[in-house]
Amino acid sequence: MDVSQYLEIFIDETKEHLQNLNELLLVLEKEPEDKATINEIFRAAHSLKGMAGTMGYKRMQNLTHNMENVFSEIRNDKMKVTASLVDTLFQCLDALEAYLSNIQETSDEGTEDNEAIIKLLNEFLATEGNIAAQPQTEAQPAQAAAPVAQSEGSDDLAKYKKSVLADFEMHAINEARRKGMKAYGFTVYLDPNCILKAARAFLVFKGIEEVGEIIKSDPSTQDIEDEKFELDFSVFVVSNESFDKVLGVIKNVSEIKNVVGGELEEIKEETTTTAQPAAVAAEAHPEKENSAAPAKTDEKKAAAPAKTGKPVTNRSVRVDIDKLDTLMNLVSELIIAKNGLVSINNSASENSTVGRQNFNEQIEYLERVTTSLHESVMNVRMVPIETVVNRFPRMIRDLSKKLDKKMELYMTGEETELDRTVIDEIGDPLMHLLRNSADHGLEHADVRAQRGKPEVGTIFLNAYQDGNNVVIEVGDDGNGIDVEKVRNKAIEKGTITPEQAEAMTDKDIIDILFRPSFSTAEKISDVSGRGVGLDVVKSKIEALGGDVEVKTKLGEGSTFIVRLPLTLAIIQALMVKLGDEQYAISLGSIETLEDITKGDIKYVNSKEVIHLRDKVIPIIRLGRLLDVESSNEDSDNMTVVIVRKGEKRAGIVVDSLIGQMEIVIKSLGSYINVNKMISGATILGDGDIALIIDANTLV
Repeated sequence: MDVSQYLEIFIDETKEHLQNLNELLLVLEKEPEDKATINEIFRAAHSLKGMAGTMGYKRMQNLTHNMENVFSEIRNDKMKVTASLVDTLFQCLDALEAYLSNIQETSDEGTEDNEAIIKLLNEFLATEGNIAAQPQTEAQPAQAAAPVAQSEGSDDLAKYKKSVLADFEMHAINEARRKGMKAYGFTVYLDPNCILKAARAFLVFKGIEEVGEIIKSDPSTQDIEDEKFELDFSVFVVSNESFDKVLGVIKNVSEIKNVVGGELEEIKEETTTTAQPAAVAAEAHPEKENSAAPAKTDEKKAAAPAKTGKPVTNRSVRVDIDKLDTLMNLVSELIIAKNGLVSINNSASENSTVGRQNFNEQIEYLERVTTSLHESVMNVRMVPIETVVNRFPRMIRDLSKKLDKKMELYMTGEETELDRTVIDEIGDPLMHLLRNSADHGLEHADVRAQRGKPEVGTIFLNAYQDGNNVVIEVGDDGNGIDVEKVRNKAIEKGTITPEQAEAMTDKDIIDILFRPSFSTAEKISDVSGRGVGLDVVKSKIEALGGDVEVKTKLGEGSTFIVRLPLTLAIIQALMVKLGDEQYAISLGSIETLEDITKGDIKYVNSKEVIHLRDKVIPIIRLGRLLDVESSNEDSDNMTVVIVRKGEKRAGIVVDSLIGQMEIVIKSLGSYINVNKMISGATILGDGDIALIIDANTLV
């Protein structure tokens, strides 16, 4: 059977297990005697091994099997957790991630056997464990290591003898015998600890099909597929191979406690029964995998997925059942609203006044339902940022060793949710910001000691929601950005002229760091120095409709503030009018709406500002920026939309307000070169197009 249908599930589950192993190993490194952590690691490795075996990824299975041997010895107190062992185990996880990457790209694990890593693991076993080459694992105790075949076993064990064959099944067995083939009956007993029973049965069937043909299974293949059986099942097989050969195939499947079988004699075809015909395979269900053991079959017998050569794109989102219940309820409300409108339409001719009133009520009801439905769908699309940031502690640990700096990562707000399309894209920018903090930001221990700082440097990542945006702050308590050094480096590289440098503010100078190929590093390393990292940050974040802000203080540290939209699909917006055109401003960016007079406008450094509630707010003439003729440019009274970005404020002058509207964001496409303040467009109810103003670029 082709198990490629389970590939996406396998990839999701494997990612979770690998991330779990990364986190647990970090804990184990700090607390090497923690038995709970050790047991959890063993279970995760055991599950990963079983999943790889079920999917037919033999190299992946072999590596996890060797890892499991090590963890087994650790939890049996035959080995101690050392720094070098943890480093080797992290290498194993990196190799498994490489396998997974290949599987995502091609559906194949590749040809790398990772013999060097496996050799290191075996050396630890030999020197520290002082054990045999193949130690017993939890699910395979010594007494059950090899199934026992009994040609003439007890009738209580040989349950296949009690199975009733249909006429056509008996005829098939007899025909095979007349052609010189042999017929066998087997009863297979699974280990009591086996969780994925259907998968074990499937692997048995798959192996048997390589050496013969299955005539019948008891219970039926459908019942086995649905796991409607206890810990044993029987099969009838015809084959050209010997009894031992067929038995060996069954024995090669893990988590089998015992096999009882024997050769069948010719059967009299007199008895008629109602037994159902047997199919030849039972499907495995990797999605149920929790702690399944591997399938120790030959590579040629592995149930490998089809090698399509196409990348496997994970397009699934795990959803809380309560969110789905809410969604289902709202769909029901929509149906009620639809029925109401139909009823009104049918009775409109009878009383037009009443019908019109009822129609308006139904429209209002429909509007409320669709708004709630939109919010519910958005919630379904939302994914915690934790899915991205949970791999960073491991990265900081590796950087600490590579750079010879002591550092700790502190994360808060991991539960903050973002749209799935945004989540998929922010991993790289955040990684580059953290690497930048580790390499450029934090000082070495001796420098920190001279400055009176703690020996261990601090890197922090904080995420929180701010209106319709999610803010992610990445910072450190290190050097901070030396603006003068950046200015001189930019002049040296020819990025700017000395005259330009003189006129540039500190913010303008810091923005140079985000330019392609610009770096202040003295030498290029495999961590940084090529001027790529911050360029990737800026381009990726801006492509998502976000922006990056930098706060720094020399000698105290830097903070990079990333603002991202909650979703890229539908937003609540304020529709405004400017001349003859309509524009949309995201409601999440708006703080207040104000009516001001010309007399309220003051000038600071030749720029228009207003004084509002003890704050000086700059005024932006949107018509002038967009080159649109305003209808009330010279009016004494003006409508101002106060927008904010973090702690900053700005007032956008518009001709008039239209109202609040739920809009669908449409991209203008890369082929249209537009001002950065235009984040997209939306189609209005009358078919007209309104541009969407990105207030973040104006503040």
